Amino acid sequence: MRHPLGVIGGIILLVVFGSAVLADYLAPHEPNKQRLVARFKPPVWAPGGSTTYLLGTDNIGRDIFSRIMHGSRISLIVGIAAVGVSLLIGVTLGLLSGFLGGRVDAIIMALVDIMLAFPQLILAFAMVAVLGPGIGNIILVLGLTGWERYARVVRAEVLALREREFVQAARAIGVPTVQIIFRHIMPNTFSSVIVLATLQTAQAILAEAALSFLGLGTGRTYPSWGQMIALGRDYINVAWWLSTFPGIAILLTVLAINLLGDRVRDILDPRGT
Repeated sequence: MRHPLGVIGGIILLVVFGSAVLADYLAPHEPNKQRLVARFKPPVWAPGGSTTYLLGTDNIGRDIFSRIMHGSRISLIVGIAAVGVSLLIGVTLGLLSGFLGGRVDAIIMALVDIMLAFPQLILAFAMVAVLGPGIGNIILVLGLTGWERYARVVRAEVLALREREFVQAARAIGVPTVQIIFRHIMPNTFSSVIVLATLQTAQAILAEAALSFLGLGTGRTYPSWGQMIALGRDYINVAWWLSTFPGIAILLTVLAINLLGDRVRDILDPRGT
């Protein structure tokens, strides 16, 4: 509570999570319901606006507010699930690289260097173009193109931990290597991993929005924020709200995650004040 920006970020995230979970009950309209007689309705406060459509409607009369609420599901699912895939791969390889060293370390770090040589978003574009759009493919692609950061962070932590007394004691009494890695060393890397995962969730949400904007996202069957921005770009001069409000939703969500991530880092950093 001494860090109001972290509290603000947490409140915004709670609102976004609540919208995602309760969209079926809170959204005033179905996200894909078309009503051509209500197309291009402006927001409620603008001339010609209506309380029926708080944030206006798009080119075929769909309610922007309802579509933003339902679109929050895509962003959160992709962000959390993609980070989960990256965590599983990156943490495992980082543990093995740091603890085993030698040829295993050289191979894994060479693979990490190769992955870091490719821009993540461009690599994701290429993979999605091959696999095709869809939420499952988006999660897989973003997960497979983001694990190297976790591997490098965890490896650095393990290199410092493997010479500590509790690890040497476990070795001396004959504890199996796998148990030492996953029971004694891995829990001590959680603070760094949690902070990185928090910030990477924001990056995954931005990447999903970029893919959806370019038509490589979840398709048109379910609304996503990036897709909504793309659909509104052709009408930006006559209906600015089509792209503006989904963009604000992305901005606030990513900002909230970053604010909360900074606060989590301050809490978990033993050198923090």
